[in-house]
Amino acid sequence: MERELKIGMIGAGRIGRLHGNNLAHSVPGARLVSVADVHLTEDMKSWASELGVKNITSEPLNVINDKEIDAVFICSSTESHAELIMEAAKGSKHIFCEKPIHTDIAVIETALDEVIKAGVKLQVGFVRRFDHNHKKVRDTVASGRLGKPHIVKVTSRDPEPQSIEYVATSGGIFMDMTIHDFDMVRYLSGSEVTEVCAYGCIMIDSRIEKYGDVDTAIVILKFENGAIGVIENSRAARYGYDQRTEVHCDKGCIQVGNDLIDASMISTAEGVTCEKPTWFFLERYNNAFIAEARAFVDAVLHDSEPLVTGRDGLMPVYIAKAAEKSLKEGRSVKLSEVMA
Repeated sequence: MERELKIGMIGAGRIGRLHGNNLAHSVPGARLVSVADVHLTEDMKSWASELGVKNITSEPLNVINDKEIDAVFICSSTESHAELIMEAAKGSKHIFCEKPIHTDIAVIETALDEVIKAGVKLQVGFVRRFDHNHKKVRDTVASGRLGKPHIVKVTSRDPEPQSIEYVATSGGIFMDMTIHDFDMVRYLSGSEVTEVCAYGCIMIDSRIEKYGDVDTAIVILKFENGAIGVIENSRAARYGYDQRTEVHCDKGCIQVGNDLIDASMISTAEGVTCEKPTWFFLERYNNAFIAEARAFVDAVLHDSEPLVTGRDGLMPVYIAKAAEKSLKEGRSVKLSEVMA
């Protein structure tokens, strides 16, 4: 019989429950045996019990110190990620951690050092790499079929604004939203970012000004391989979750549009209509969430390198820091400035 990976999960909010459901029902070789949440509610207990979880606690260290557990899924709030990574590494647990690892570079580097010292595996939750559409773009570019990349474009717009309470503690648009896109451009281009120029404004909710944030942004990037990139973000597309990528190369171009609610198109004398994009990330990326969990379990069980490493978790934070600096100072910022 093949080995089974026993998993403990920390954080049972929206993203934690998504991962928990997938681990329980859609990831061969995984068994969810423990769930912890510092704000444990009766509803959380009921949900975990329905998945067959026996150990349900409000103390994350109860999960990390459980000798039965091989790996942990860290799905708690961002500010807790790095500390939990370090504790899990010290406990010799393999680690899947939602993004970002932290908003402080020094803290991230300390956490990654603990992972290396412990010799455990760490996969960071940049789920869009596992989307079938974006992966097709990356695989096509990486194959060399289209030649050298010239332009990388990412459109990422949420369907409606996050709550002002979320914005107050999110770390800003570049750290909580564009962070996915910074990972995407590295993934699609196959190259590191060298320079960033960011523009941003408030077009949707004036209340975020007090937190020094913006809700509408465009970021221009330069890459080591000579390509240039454009990321554009909005916190309120209104019509659905707008997720498009494109890479223009020497010999052609590959682009992917949105996943629609359904693929039907109605044509009449009055016009041609089709459905809107799927509403948000739970709908658009559900299969990708399953794929990333399967990839992590496979990496642990077969002792292979995770597909999204600690370095992949660190580099987008550097880019986000450069974007923040660019927006604040009104100039292009070389990545070497923030990496120093």
